[in-house]
Amino acid sequence: MHEGGITIESLNFSIAGIPITLTWAVFLQWFVMVFVIIAALILTRKLETVPKGKQVFVETVVEGIYKLVDSVMGREYRSFAPYIGTIMIYMLFLNILPLVGGLRAPTSDYSVALAFALMTFIIIQANAIKHGGLGGYLKGYTQPVAPLLPLNIMERVFVPVSLSLRLFGNITAAIIVVELIYEGLTFISEKVLHAIPGMTNIPILATLIPVPFHMYFDIFDGTLQMVVFSMLTMIFIKTTAEH
Repeated sequence: MHEGGITIESLNFSIAGIPITLTWAVFLQWFVMVFVIIAALILTRKLETVPKGKQVFVETVVEGIYKLVDSVMGREYRSFAPYIGTIMIYMLFLNILPLVGGLRAPTSDYSVALAFALMTFIIIQANAIKHGGLGGYLKGYTQPVAPLLPLNIMERVFVPVSLSLRLFGNITAAIIVVELIYEGLTFISEKVLHAIPGMTNIPILATLIPVPFHMYFDIFDGTLQMVVFSMLTMIFIKTTAEH
């Protein structure tokens, strides 16, 4: 985590003599969790039969999530809407954290991306067993023919790998590109413009120029990766259970 020019990789402390290391990714996840929980409590207080104000916004978001699940998975999978909605909201905030000056998106830590993917993987397998029973679930590994068993096992196992690498790779690439842009602007300010009289300090380089890049890589790309992960989660849950 970068803040004010200081790089913070982890926080070390102890509780009852037990040493604990808190990485920046875990710290930021806790911060987002607390923020989302508090926001949810505030937005859902004093709900009324006839919605107005903030309740209209909350109901619009919830209704949108249910409609998305219905359109992708079908109404019989509506019970997954809370999980999909939680992933979408939580991951979105994690991905756009770089908008808060100096912070890194926790999803650029592969352990975080893998944790998301493993949660989805477990739910996919559990739902498949619930849908077709343990016998039907195991039989699915031999479909359409038994010799495809090794390939079917690899297909299932690589789901969390592909999900996590896609999320981690895209978020990390965006961070690297933005950092390279800042390094390039710093070079221009310190090396190139310094040689021109009266142009040793051009604030526009560090203020306005990075804005469109932040909008694209932090907002657009962060939102896009959340949507892709959520859509793939819904597709994998449905197709694994039905095939």
